[in-house]
Amino acid sequence: MREFGTFGPLIGAIDEGTSNVKFLVFAANTSEVLTYHQVSLKRFSPQEGWVEQDALEILSAVLECIEVTVDNLRKLDINPEDVVGIGITNQRETTIVWNSSTGEPLYSAIVWLDVRTSKIVDDLIKTKGAQSINAVSQTSGLPLSTYFSSVKLKWLLQNVTAVKQAVADGECMAGTVDSWLIWNLTGGSRGGIHATDVTNASRTQLMSLKTLQWDKGLLRFFDIPVQILPKIKSSAEIYGYISTGSLLGTPIAGCLGDQQAALVGQNCMNFGQVKCTYGTGCFLLYNTGESIVRSQNGLLTTVAYKLGPNVPPVYALEGSVAIAGDTLQWLQDSLEILDDVSDTEFYASQVADNEEGSICFVPAFNGLYSPHWRKDARGVMCGISSKTRGPHVVRAALAAVCEQVRAVGGAMAADAAPLRRLLADGGMAQNAPLMQMQADTLGVPVIRPLMMESTALGAAIVAGRALRVWPASTPSPPADTFLPSISNEEREIRRERWESALERCLGWAIEDDEKTEIKSDEIDYTTKVLPSGLFFFGTALLVILADKFKI
Repeated sequence: MREFGTFGPLIGAIDEGTSNVKFLVFAANTSEVLTYHQVSLKRFSPQEGWVEQDALEILSAVLECIEVTVDNLRKLDINPEDVVGIGITNQRETTIVWNSSTGEPLYSAIVWLDVRTSKIVDDLIKTKGAQSINAVSQTSGLPLSTYFSSVKLKWLLQNVTAVKQAVADGECMAGTVDSWLIWNLTGGSRGGIHATDVTNASRTQLMSLKTLQWDKGLLRFFDIPVQILPKIKSSAEIYGYISTGSLLGTPIAGCLGDQQAALVGQNCMNFGQVKCTYGTGCFLLYNTGESIVRSQNGLLTTVAYKLGPNVPPVYALEGSVAIAGDTLQWLQDSLEILDDVSDTEFYASQVADNEEGSICFVPAFNGLYSPHWRKDARGVMCGISSKTRGPHVVRAALAAVCEQVRAVGGAMAADAAPLRRLLADGGMAQNAPLMQMQADTLGVPVIRPLMMESTALGAAIVAGRALRVWPASTPSPPADTFLPSISNEEREIRRERWESALERCLGWAIEDDEKTEIKSDEIDYTTKVLPSGLFFFGTALLVILADKFKI
């Protein structure tokens, strides 16, 4: 048995998110982060509603993070050879296609937020019929929507000449970001492994939740050739070995979609445990054990994790809130009422929820996700008065996040059991007023770990368990607890106020060709489609609001 340094065996974690890439090194025995490096990622929008990233930039950022972090280890007198394995976690649904011979991407990465496929979804609804559409939801656990990889890949196959040619030549590979990274890190065009894990595969809308394999019926429905897709593996097994750089020969031993990784990192390994990651959007996952729970209340059914090839999968209910942190970024970039997003905690604490000037803000910039699934929704601010100031808007933006999480929590209670507490992580969770507002809105304790890298920790845990170097159970990490501080009566008043504003945001984006769509009672309501583009306030309104609310 080999000897390790002071910290024992180490596990690296690639955390590839929508906004940045990190590589962190954990001590397997203690879950301590020893060092890390982070690189920001760009997003660009060639047309309204299109959201893309550069696949090569993502890969380059990952390689840079690994090398800088390994150099940091050396500076700390830690032997990089103590890194015995690597786990990967990534933004889900984002879709990449590339040439297997050259390794070059055939198009930009189409990000999960992208809604260019709205017409494809509308056409499928009109031509396939209610029975086929409901079968898609039953098999995959997901509603027909622009959100998932299936229609993004269909768009690429229909519209990009290079993709069509590569398929014809037998040289096209496709997958989510994890597949792109695994293939490149294990050799690329010189023998790279084309693989994904069950959690990422479950977000493509092409995998059966029961068989955990690509489903022939789903592939036929979306007209996707199976030969371009990666092999589906468990979340905790050796995928391949790093083929270059300072960690040459190190096994990639774990992979999870980012929200599932946060579930594992928060130690939500038992039925009924719930976590919420507050980032670009908000994502709640409710562990349902080995049971596939079909939501009747607008939630998604997904794979939570599978800790080995011969271990049964664990499933989850998921509620997705499209816009969370992006609301604050909008306040900074578009309305210019914030100098920096980090200022929100200060400004939100300057005003109270019920004081004169308070407003209700529904940031439905690109429709509503769970549990409403309304593509016709658009953002509204209700209750603006002459007393309304910038801090009121900031606080209303945070309250909007909390109310949307409450709505998802209510759906989870209806589908499974009421939330007893909520485990929080993600960048926005560092905002203490937000966490207190969330506890007040939900009426249950909100637990925020002091070590905020839950997503990366989850990737490290599954890799460490695959390699048998991570403890089978670990104690709960130190955390801050936020307890409800308002009465049930006040909570109900806030809920009614929010839902009144919510009603006013609906019906703003109905197109003529949607008036003839199939009756809602013929299709499972969760198949409501997301909108065709992002909504922005008119220039005149932006100028007026920015001038009025400037902090």
